[in-house]
Amino acid sequence: MARITVLGGSGYAGTAVVAEARRRGHDVTALSRTLPEAQVEGVEYRAGSALDREVLAEVVSGRDAVVVALSPRGDMAGRLEGIVEALVELLDGTSTRLGYIGGASSLLVAEGGPSVWDLSHEEIPADVKPEIETGLNAFELLKHSPDSLDWFYVSPPQDFGAWLGTPSKGRYVLGGDVLLRDEGGASTISADDLALAILDEIETPKHRRGRFTAIS
Repeated sequence: MARITVLGGSGYAGTAVVAEARRRGHDVTALSRTLPEAQVEGVEYRAGSALDREVLAEVVSGRDAVVVALSPRGDMAGRLEGIVEALVELLDGTSTRLGYIGGASSLLVAEGGPSVWDLSHEEIPADVKPEIETGLNAFELLKHSPDSLDWFYVSPPQDFGAWLGTPSKGRYVLGGDVLLRDEGGASTISADDLALAILDEIETPKHRRGRFTAIS
């Protein structure tokens, strides 16, 4: 049994990670601004802000893994980089793995090719760019963190979000730095299926100080 904290445990991805972690019998703490109405039995839900350094230090102390599933929107816009920096400082030199659920823009469109961001950033609306840039910045912060920090970065596929209504299949196809598409050209996964990949990575690490992606 692992001790796992999920920051943003009431969001689309975070809720799925919390549920899957608890289903597998792990000791789970979920931090969010407000407590969710629907709660998973056996999970410790904490109301608080990851921007509060004391709260952050408390919920990550002594954990086997910390998963960041925070959304860089609203009053969190432009502030997730600071949370990542705080987590690097808090967890460096410990046995705690730091996982970050980011975006697809840093993925390459083909092996050795340009990134999704390189090809699309000029067409992205100005109000959306900062959110995408936060994911890119977080990835860079992790890549340049001390070697003594164990981390992984998760890039969901190109189409990922609660509004899409993506059905869960109970399986996933794992990838690395290149954007994945199925044989029909779709690049998508449900939060539940992405949570399978994340928990598999926590239980059996294959991407230490690295990134992976997955589709279903």
